[in-house]
Amino acid sequence: MRDIERLLPRVEKPGRYVGGEYNAVKKNWEIVKVRVAFAFPDIYEVGMSHLGLQILYGIVNGRPDALMERVFAPWPDMEALLRAERVPLFSLESRRPLANFDILAFTLPYELTYTNVLNMLELAGINPVAAKRQEKEPLVIGGGPCAFNPEPLADFFDLFVIGEGEEVVHELLDTYIRARQEGKGRREFLREAAAIKGVYVPAFYAVDYREDGGIASFRPLFPDVPQKVTKRVVANLDTAPFPVRPVVPCIEAVHDRGMLEIFRGCSRGCRFCQAGIIYRPVREKTLGCLLAQGRELAKNTGYEEISLTSLSSVDYSQLLPLIDGLAKDFKASKVSIALPSLRADAFAVEIARRLQEVRKATLTFAPEAGTQRLRNVINKQVTQEELLRAAEAAFAAGWWRIKLYFMVGLPTETPEDLDGIVALVNEVLRVGEKCGVPKGKLRVTVSVACFVPKAHTPFQWEPQVSRKALMEKIAFLKRRLRDRRIDLDWHDPAMSFLEAVFARGDRRLGAVLLAARRRGCRFDGWREHFSLGRWLEAFGAAGVNPEDYAYRRYWYEEVLPWDHIDTGVSREFLIAEHQRAYREEVTPDCRWEGCVACGICPALRVSPVPAKEDGFVSLPNNLS
Repeated sequence: MRDIERLLPRVEKPGRYVGGEYNAVKKNWEIVKVRVAFAFPDIYEVGMSHLGLQILYGIVNGRPDALMERVFAPWPDMEALLRAERVPLFSLESRRPLANFDILAFTLPYELTYTNVLNMLELAGINPVAAKRQEKEPLVIGGGPCAFNPEPLADFFDLFVIGEGEEVVHELLDTYIRARQEGKGRREFLREAAAIKGVYVPAFYAVDYREDGGIASFRPLFPDVPQKVTKRVVANLDTAPFPVRPVVPCIEAVHDRGMLEIFRGCSRGCRFCQAGIIYRPVREKTLGCLLAQGRELAKNTGYEEISLTSLSSVDYSQLLPLIDGLAKDFKASKVSIALPSLRADAFAVEIARRLQEVRKATLTFAPEAGTQRLRNVINKQVTQEELLRAAEAAFAAGWWRIKLYFMVGLPTETPEDLDGIVALVNEVLRVGEKCGVPKGKLRVTVSVACFVPKAHTPFQWEPQVSRKALMEKIAFLKRRLRDRRIDLDWHDPAMSFLEAVFARGDRRLGAVLLAARRRGCRFDGWREHFSLGRWLEAFGAAGVNPEDYAYRRYWYEEVLPWDHIDTGVSREFLIAEHQRAYREEVTPDCRWEGCVACGICPALRVSPVPAKEDGFVSLPNNLS
């Protein structure tokens, strides 16, 4: 594979394919018992910003009997060269063809990367259909957020890991090594792997359909295969492996900074948010653990910025002591601290102000909806008054640019809710004027996403609004937000439509994916490569109507394509939340106001910790 060198001068960014980065690990192939390639179905710059990659890379390479190398989706310029020169897709560390590995492990972060998965298998010379793979071909396994509805990809994967991988990866590798030593084949290994908690083997389940196209039943084919696959959860983040010596990209990544994970989970309960369900319960690292990890991370990478990552970092219970401690440690090296997410309140702005000696260009808030009524529907517990106070604090502290995230097409949305978006944006501009932001400097960016109903959320039963209706909503905002101080950007409704199809889809979509790949679909999450026309041709060729998935309302009584995947949050809670949404009732954050009976604690044998004196309620690290 040394002839790869001659391809590099002919591509736009050769740094995507060279490897050899600081902290990269290259192990001896001859002395390990299992060889894993971690495959990220998007380009290098995106994949190297993925914390899960760094975590698993460190875990597997920390074993003396295993190695993990990396591979990313090649950009079309490199893909064309690989095809023309008949060079198979290769790993970065050893530049070996992917077909030489024992296991090819894909993370699945986003539905519109699915054709990249098939394209990478094709470029590697690996049969994309699991049932047709030869014994000598690598096992193809998947994990990540999209594995919580694995059915659209069921034809292509040998197994999926549901939930967090730090512990289950050891169990899988141990099982694989033992099976190989005992001379067992692929199917025998999969039977043993299916007994591991959190492992789903699609080939061991059958789906029966009703005459109207709905699912009649979903059943295991063997008595020792579980009816439901329960997600894996890491109990104690303090003792869980964390990469304090991560691979440092050789070209600028999307998030070009060190990542210090401070806690997992979110208990705020936004009803559209899948992450808030699949990463429950909230588990915090202790202050001492984080200070030690932060020091090591800065020392071992040379990053000038360390980001405190989580779904809602301002909610970390020891945030101020953590910031003060890290600031003290980083003072000599001048490493800055960043928060990737802010609540829409003045406290969050004060935290941001303390972190930034030199003001950054933009602060971002996510009101999501334009009226309090609709924010109650989605359980987004921020008021317009709180948002405007946050904006005032930001402008007064020296920020001149604010970004606001909204969503259109939410359940129960009315024209008044769209009017509310316009009114709220204009109010933020007036606050900026009142705070004396210099003329010509005040900017408000309005970013508009289209609602996509996701599996395991209270809105999983809801249909998506039609593409035409979404385009009309965006056109309305374009007409009304014409102030030169406003920058409006929006997500393509056609892409959101396709995302909804695969977010709510079942196994029948496998034929569509193959047909789309044959028509050249890949990088569907990139506007310059997305083609709805090619996708509609693929649906037609497979005899599947995409609107049956995106626009259909599911009913409480029917079997959903993902019902065999258990997040630990009860169906009864999701139904109750769905009904509360239509009554415009909010559900409190259980970390502040006590248990809301979502089911996660009894499912994972957790006992909530009583409230502290400041009213804060946290879940314990020890879930055993």
